[in-house]
Amino acid sequence: MAKDVLCEVNSCKFWAAGNNCDASRIYVVSNRGKQASHSEETDCKTFESKI
Repeated sequence: MAKDVLCEVNSCKFWAAGNNCDASRIYVVSNRGKQASHSEETDCKTFESKI
């Protein structure tokens, strides 16, 4: 498992200093069925708004 997960979405409650993700686990899904060819075809379901 990756030790350093980077994230630039500073409105997420898991966003931490240095653009790091502070979530205990990450859930990423494809928005094109079960296969994706590009990162634009995926979504981070771990996101939770700080607000």
